[in-house]
Amino acid sequence: MDRRQKKRVLIFLIVPLLAAVIFIAHDTIIKIIAILLLLIYVAFIIFLRDSIKFDTSFTSSSKNKPELDDYSPDSSKTHSDLSDSFEIISPNKKVEIITDQNFSPEFRVPKTILKPPDLKEKFEEIANEILPPNVGHNEQFSFVLEKLLSVIKEAYSAHSAIFFWYNKKNEKLTIEKFVSNSNEINKRKFDIEDDILSKIVNKAEPELLSDITSAAESDVIRYYNIPQAIKSFVGVPLFYDKNLIAVIALDSKDGDAFGIETIYALGRFVRVVTMIIGLYDEKHSESISQQRLESLLNMIGPDNKLNDINEIVRTIETSLDSMLPWDAFTFVYFHPVDKKFRTIRVNNKTTLKYIGENLDIDLNGTLVGKAIVSGIPVKIDDTSLVSYQRYSKVEDIAFDGSFAALPLIYREQNYGVICLENLKKNSYTNSDIKYLRGIFNFISYYIYSQSTQLILKNLLTVDIETRALNSESFKNRINIDLFKAQKLNIPSSLALIKLDDFLEQESLFEVDPLTKVIASLSDSISAELSPLNLFGRLENKIFGIYFFNSSSKEVFLWAEKFRVKFARHSIVTSAKQSTYTVSIGVASARDLVNAEEIIENASLALQKAIEKGGNSVRNIN
Repeated sequence: MDRRQKKRVLIFLIVPLLAAVIFIAHDTIIKIIAILLLLIYVAFIIFLRDSIKFDTSFTSSSKNKPELDDYSPDSSKTHSDLSDSFEIISPNKKVEIITDQNFSPEFRVPKTILKPPDLKEKFEEIANEILPPNVGHNEQFSFVLEKLLSVIKEAYSAHSAIFFWYNKKNEKLTIEKFVSNSNEINKRKFDIEDDILSKIVNKAEPELLSDITSAAESDVIRYYNIPQAIKSFVGVPLFYDKNLIAVIALDSKDGDAFGIETIYALGRFVRVVTMIIGLYDEKHSESISQQRLESLLNMIGPDNKLNDINEIVRTIETSLDSMLPWDAFTFVYFHPVDKKFRTIRVNNKTTLKYIGENLDIDLNGTLVGKAIVSGIPVKIDDTSLVSYQRYSKVEDIAFDGSFAALPLIYREQNYGVICLENLKKNSYTNSDIKYLRGIFNFISYYIYSQSTQLILKNLLTVDIETRALNSESFKNRINIDLFKAQKLNIPSSLALIKLDDFLEQESLFEVDPLTKVIASLSDSISAELSPLNLFGRLENKIFGIYFFNSSSKEVFLWAEKFRVKFARHSIVTSAKQSTYTVSIGVASARDLVNAEEIIENASLALQKAIEKGGNSVRNIN
């Protein structure tokens, strides 16, 4: 009896032994145990019997061959029980002939999958999608975030994928972007209460719901206008700089749609978003710093002469346009003569109703008035919360958003206020105001200089450039002399002299020659005057000479001689000698007691001389 047969006999003997136990034992429990063991053992034998079979290829190939026991001379080494693993050891390992039985190809030809005809075009359209034109950093981040949410939604077959910003100051959640199969997403701001999103914020940890009942849906999930039959929800917090700043939420209409593994996977997406935020934050900060530096350099650069208040205001407006976002710009200026704060420049980029220029500021009860009186910047993040008065108690403004008013102070004197308004709420930060306040200290010095010059000019009676009487002083002196002439019953006349137009291109003169020509004209007039004459400058190119005790005919002759003399006089400009001409209008002051009337008559005569072509004299009696 071989070894295999012995094993079979031993295995079979266990069956009658168990059967004998059933009949011999008196304890019912032992009998039950023996019956169960017998059934299990018999079933096990049957299972092994059915499983230990050769496959078809093996049996078919070994029908006409001797058994393994007879194949090898050493049966003890080659025999193996069928229940154990066995190995066929070939006496000849060298393959003489390659057949279909021992041929194995080194590679297999992959199956060709039929591709749609527009596969390449669609892939390139998705992979090379271009950012929308003229978008800022915020819009770029929203674009990237929307694409990322689309990937998350499709990866987990979600109903909606939503990104919420969390404002810790206001304790509110705001939807930034979402990708959803529903059009019922509620885009309002959500207060922190007891719903699932609020739990994520309060606990600062992920939340998972796998079976949401229809009755509880509207209480648990508040970002839909109407119930959506949501069954599953998962949400994870997003941290940046160790602060919770956002929440990413997924929901599904299927129960048990998400699991713990989903939370771990969303953690990787959260990491990607925080990296993107970090990159955008760094890039945005560098960009803002560069823009502000360039704007500051443009403001104080040599090209900006800042000779008067209007040039200063234009420079500030242009520079602020690249420093901070604004929809309305207002410059409030303190008039040193009138002693009033008044708007002198208003730029409204929108179609909404706003204030106009030359509006006097109410110091009490207005935001700008508060900035003027206190000397401290005023920043309002949301003007819709309270009915604020910006400039005046009678203003009519339709703006709602952010407002900032920065006073211009130098040596404890307020010279004006720069006001910015943006339709977007929370548009200006404390760091923005601090930065602008530092720059405006420099601007305040310029305005201080201009205000001081304006005050001094009002105290002067002469024109600084030509030493002639300024317009206001000239008219006052004429009124005095007209009164004297009337009392003495003597004639008097007025002559207006205007420098004729000429080419002022720098290509011809290298520099503008007007200043030299005006100075030469002023010197020529002064050389022809007597102590009874008044000499004043009315406009840039117009001078006036009042002749006391002289008739209009006598003045006409004087004017004709002066016209010829000045036309023959050469003036050196940029190493070149040139000649220039003048037009003169003469008017009599007979029976006139007001300087404005005689100046108006002389202006009519001057206009006739100019219309003739210039270089001529005209008289009005």
